[in-house]
Order: sequence, then C-alpha cells, then structure tokens
Amino acid sequence: MIIDPNDVSIGAVYESMVALITPRPIAWVSTLSADGIANLAPYSFFGGVGANPPTVMFCPVNRLDGTPKDTLANVRANGQFVVNVVTEEFAETMKQSAADVRPDEDEFVLTGLQKAPSVKVEVPRVADVVAAMECEMLTSMQLGPGRGGANLVVGRIVSFYVADSVVGKNGLPDPEQIFTIGRMGGPRYTRTRDRFE
Repeated sequence: MIIDPNDVSIGAVYESMVALITPRPIAWVSTLSADGIANLAPYSFFGGVGANPPTVMFCPVNRLDGTPKDTLANVRANGQFVVNVVTEEFAETMKQSAADVRPDEDEFVLTGLQKAPSVKVEVPRVADVVAAMECEMLTSMQLGPGRGGANLVVGRIVSFYVADSVVGKNGLPDPEQIFTIGRMGGPRYTRTRDRFE
C-alpha cells in the first residue's frame, strides 16, 4: 500500500504518522500566560535536538479553529517553558491535562497537581516529577496554517531538575531508575521497563 499525503485527509496522515513513529517520548510542557496563569499540556511530537547547545523541540498543532493552542501562545509571549518528564505514575494525570480548556483555566488546578518553582525561568514545573528541563525559546516556526497546522518550538535547556532518587553513582540521571512512558498510535501508551542492550 502507498499513502500519498496529498490524496488523503489530514486525519489519515496523522493516524499514519502516529502508528509508525513509535514509541514517542512525551513532553509535558508547562508555560505561563501573560496574566500569570499556568498551562500544562502533553506533546508527543517531541525530542532532543543536541547537547551543544542543550536543545529540545516539540510540535504543538493549531486548534480546530486554526488559532494557536495556549502552550504555543504562552511560549511566543514570554519565551519560556518547562518540559516535565512523564513517568508511569503520572500517566492518567498527564492525559487529563490534555483537555481543551479556556486560557484562563490552570491545568495544575484542574488536575490537582502541585507546582514547584523553577531555578532559571518563571514557569513552574510539576512538583513531584523525577526530572524537568527549564527552557528558553530559541525559535518558533509555523509549518502549516489553519486547522491542525503544525508548529515547531525549539528551546535551549538552561537548567535540569533531577530528583535525588534517580541520580546514579556518577552524579547524573540514572536511566534505569526513570520509568517513562511513550505514546503509541491512537489512545495507546507503552511502558519503558522492558529494556535490552
């Protein structure tokens, strides 16, 4: 079977991509609006870019009406965001934070999550995550206009938070102690406990 993106709907292109690009890490991005209202939302088109400079990227899509989602609007307004690492115990809460709510609603309040202050940015992180990356936006690019239009946000990591419980003997995050989840196609997720070398 050949799928030509020009011959099928945006939904079919999306479903094909999320079925084939798996597992996808999840950026649980916290931001602040110009009015100081916190926003928290997951994005599975996410990845590391490089270590020099330390850089990550994530790709929020536009709302159904073609306007930017709150995360993108907030990052463009103040140039800061935090990527919270999603581990197994946060799976359900992370999913709840994906709800489409008004810009004046705080997803931390909506989900019952506590905020913790960041070190170098104004944006809070999720209090009990095992790790988070504080970022300053390097660039934001619109890749597609209108409904579901793709956007690319690239940020420089200015500070890492790592819980003492997952720090290894070498003083760095120990991946064997960090049980992240990944996004699969549709409403499915995967655990990362099954590992091999």
